[in-house]
Amino acid sequence: MPETPWWRTAAIYEIYVRSFADGNGDGIGDLAGLRERLPYLRDLGVDAIWLTPFFRSPMVDGGYDVADYRDVDPTLGTLADFDAMLARAHELGLRVIIDVVPNHTSSLHPWFVEALQTLPGSPARARYHFHPPTTDGNPPNDWESVFGGPAWTQVPGGEWYLHLFDPAQPDLNWDNADVRSEFEGVLRFWLDRGVDGFRIDVAHGMAKRAGYPSVGYTGQIGLLGKADLPYFDQDGVHEIYRAWRKILDSYPGQRMAVAEAWASTPQRLARYVAPDELHQAFNFDFLSAPWDDPAEVRRIIDACVQAADSVGAPTTWVLANHDVQRHVTRLGSAQRASAAALLMLALPGSAYLYQGEELGLPEVLDLPAEARQDPVWFRSGGTDPGRDGCRVPLPWEAAAPAYGFSTTGRSWLPQPDWCALAADTQAGDPASTLELYREALHLRRALTGPLRWNESPAGVLDLTRDGVRCVVNLSGGPVPLPSAAGEIALASGPVDGDVLPDATAVWIFARGNELS
Repeated sequence: MPETPWWRTAAIYEIYVRSFADGNGDGIGDLAGLRERLPYLRDLGVDAIWLTPFFRSPMVDGGYDVADYRDVDPTLGTLADFDAMLARAHELGLRVIIDVVPNHTSSLHPWFVEALQTLPGSPARARYHFHPPTTDGNPPNDWESVFGGPAWTQVPGGEWYLHLFDPAQPDLNWDNADVRSEFEGVLRFWLDRGVDGFRIDVAHGMAKRAGYPSVGYTGQIGLLGKADLPYFDQDGVHEIYRAWRKILDSYPGQRMAVAEAWASTPQRLARYVAPDELHQAFNFDFLSAPWDDPAEVRRIIDACVQAADSVGAPTTWVLANHDVQRHVTRLGSAQRASAAALLMLALPGSAYLYQGEELGLPEVLDLPAEARQDPVWFRSGGTDPGRDGCRVPLPWEAAAPAYGFSTTGRSWLPQPDWCALAADTQAGDPASTLELYREALHLRRALTGPLRWNESPAGVLDLTRDGVRCVVNLSGGPVPLPSAAGEIALASGPVDGDVLPDATAVWIFARGNELS
């Protein structure tokens, strides 16, 4: 039997590098700080880590505005620091996935600087989406930026350029041969250094519909993944990924790529993970599932598994990332968040975790205006708080300056009172969120079989895999535990005898199960 690729069943931990661990005391997380904390991730039980962008960048959008794809930003370290971190991760048995940002560059990228210095129609401008001046002085169409406002900015001379995010992030034109060649070279540069894969930012965005047709309505971003938008999930992206798959397959060691892709249906999302394209795509339907409707959660799980199975790909599951409100806050309580986590970790496929969710961190909702850095906050005029609240640096040690994030007590975003949630406070406490995650991540490695649903009362999700039964009570009240099911091996909260409280999940080992 051929070896199962590691990424089909992996637990992968997202590291927002600026907020993970500060190694030089300047208050910004970096690669040196990350390297020192890698044993924590090994002990947590994850199989791989995914690093948000650490490339040279003016940091208008936290590194997702890249000025040099082949170098490390000085605030985060050096290429030597990256190599040392990568070597240490591999020594500890951790694979490393890095972000690649192909939809747009920084406005300070040499290509865009050159484009602004040349005349309309130049080869330099052809690498981006420039549009001739309009007769009425308005943008070329009604496309909206994900960060708010129009998706077009005018430059001296009257031409407009497209930016689906911030004006400091001009969109690349993927019909241009220079762009395709450049990114194939970027992939090879990091694969040659030994990375195990890539997370592709805005993987659904690189192809734009010819002629730039207007959408016809406002509030477009609210329909991301729900409607047909001429700048997202266009068929042309798949040709790009077929070329990238050939590059990945040419390297040894099961290199992989996962798409951050929003699509209107699970079937369209499955196209990104066809056998000759990418290996995984994030499952945002599960992330945004309505947890007050357990029947709909089950329907989403079934639809996602079925769509992935149709192309022979693994399903991915995720509850949190650096772009969304932390699920402790989103779901209403730490209790519900822990129950959701046990369900996620029981499902077949890969699970993606976001740093700090294993500590039960909530969203920081009261950051002062002067501390905020997300362009969403600025482009919305302060009406949208943006994503800073889920990016507050981690609490490692309850009694240390900056909770151990930085030895100097500096932190690029202010931290709340997180003494009770610090990693050293929770370590060894069997009732803590940290120990719940550690035990679940250890046990899930033996779960390789398919999912089977059991009959259950309304509001209860009850599934079995490999002799392990996961029961999640979302009914609003206590329910009886399944009779004669076996021994409770793991619970997201206190269980009273044979009664499962609301918003609680358990893993039950079938009698005679030797899973350990």
